[in-house]
Amino acid sequence: MTKNNEEIKIAVQNAAKDGRLSCTAARKLAADLGVAPREIGKMADELKIKLFGCELGCFD
Repeated sequence: MTKNNEEIKIAVQNAAKDGRLSCTAARKLAADLGVAPREIGKMADELKIKLFGCELGCFD
């Protein structure tokens, strides 16, 4: 099930703590939402949320 940008935005905002989101959490969020990790990365960039502990450059 794919999500629209507003749903992704809300999910990323809810998952982020103190303006940060771990790579592991972002990858899980992408899987849960049925979107590519890159979509989570783009939304995190738009929201000025820092991804940390990155694995494999999935969010570039």
